[in-house]
Amino acid sequence: QNIEYMFGIVGIPITEIAIAAQAVGIKYIGMRNEQAACYAASAVGYLTGRPGVCLVVSGPGFLHALGGMANANLNCWPLLVIGGSSDRNQETMGAFQEFPQVHRHTFLQKGFRTSIYGRPGSCYIDIPGDFVNLQVDKSSVKYVECCLPPPLSMAEQSTISEAVSVVAQAEQPLLIVGKGAAYSRAENNVRKLVDLCGLPFLPTPMGKGVVPDNHPNCVAAARSTALQHADVIILLGARLNWILHFGLPPRFRQDVKVIQAKELGNNVRPAASLLGDINTVTKQLLEEFSKRRWKYPSSSQWWKKLREKIMSNEEKSKGLELQKSLPMNYYTVFRHIRDLIPRDCILVSEGANTMDIGRTALPNYQPRQRLDAGTFGTMGVGLGFAIAAAMVAKDRTPEKRVICIEGDSAFGFSGMELETICRYNLPILIIVVNNNGIYTGLDTDAWKEMLKSGDPATCAPPVSLLPNAHYERIMSAFGGKGYFVTRPEELQDALKASVADGHTPALINVLIDPRSERKKQEFPWLTRSNM
Repeated sequence: QNIEYMFGIVGIPITEIAIAAQAVGIKYIGMRNEQAACYAASAVGYLTGRPGVCLVVSGPGFLHALGGMANANLNCWPLLVIGGSSDRNQETMGAFQEFPQVHRHTFLQKGFRTSIYGRPGSCYIDIPGDFVNLQVDKSSVKYVECCLPPPLSMAEQSTISEAVSVVAQAEQPLLIVGKGAAYSRAENNVRKLVDLCGLPFLPTPMGKGVVPDNHPNCVAAARSTALQHADVIILLGARLNWILHFGLPPRFRQDVKVIQAKELGNNVRPAASLLGDINTVTKQLLEEFSKRRWKYPSSSQWWKKLREKIMSNEEKSKGLELQKSLPMNYYTVFRHIRDLIPRDCILVSEGANTMDIGRTALPNYQPRQRLDAGTFGTMGVGLGFAIAAAMVAKDRTPEKRVICIEGDSAFGFSGMELETICRYNLPILIIVVNNNGIYTGLDTDAWKEMLKSGDPATCAPPVSLLPNAHYERIMSAFGGKGYFVTRPEELQDALKASVADGHTPALINVLIDPRSERKKQEFPWLTRSNM
């Protein structure tokens, strides 16, 4: 089935499966936790369009993988999880790590097809322990052909015409590009659509790069204004979920007309429903717009309003970036990161403020080169995603670097995967933006003062972590390079050294102001009377 990558943790009864996979040329990456292994396998599915495999033992191992399976389902990424289970003659007897994992067994080709056809997602294949070393007559083994790529469906032409008519009558249109467009490899057609129609576009976090962030029609820096005032919105591979405030007031107009492609009728009644593959649907829209020779005027009041907001927000961010006070704030840190990391790197990001601020501060120029917490908002995905991206890049684009930017809390979920990174010598650069906590933390003096009050279990703020933790020493312990930085010049030196060394894993632990936050958001509809 053209499976290339398998991630997991071996044990009874599946060790031999990993050995057999390597024997036929599948790359096996042994992880330190099944959850991280499952996140890695799912990221392979997104990056390549063919599922990665997560191999787990029965019972606890299988349960640890459920988080990754749920994450894959919510993000619509293909994933195969292969789990061992107790011998069939020991079922319900209390066998080693016995757990009711499935009620029936599936077949490999069927499982593969299930993961990529229709709405992609995770599929579980259960292999009883006595199957692993079962001997059978070789002539009785059935070999099936490699599963074909999923069929691509087109939207009905009448709905395409309807959608184009709605857009052509818009006074304040907006195109929202989601990660579904990236998964469908729709970047060429989406870029053509933006250029042909002159539409302002807003990428979702993982839709960044489908059209480059530096494209003149990108209005990401005026996100709230664009969403609140658009009268017609085209959704290409994006969902009206929590990331887009459900498409409801006050973040959206009460009378906004929404054209939905792929996922239909979610939270709002669409003005037009385009059911089909995103790349195919975008091509249909291009053909219809080309016939009508319609282009949204760049001199409109809508464009003027958006450009003014973009300039205003960029000036505010620039002011925060240029602050010279110590400890550094998020914006200062991201300015130096943006200036010194490769333009074409693959960015992995997770954390609260770290991910949110990084989304706007760090541009993407190519599709499928930003991985983050995604639709499920999952923390702990970072290092698993980074390992998957590094393995894929190693085989396909070895010149690309993987940069993983983590909040200190997010890093803690899977920090021991640093050993995995060093064991396989993956030149990943990890940057931990360390504010001593979740959202916010305490500095050393405040922590010491707090301890005078009694047991930290009753006195320490639930959001706080140990101040000034030296996460970089974990990387050094496994043979990578670790840097602890507190000043801009130290950060610059560490970034330059890490980027220049394209062979050694590195971790830069950046200590920032524990009170550093996002710039204040402006929501004019929030007044004292309605708060």
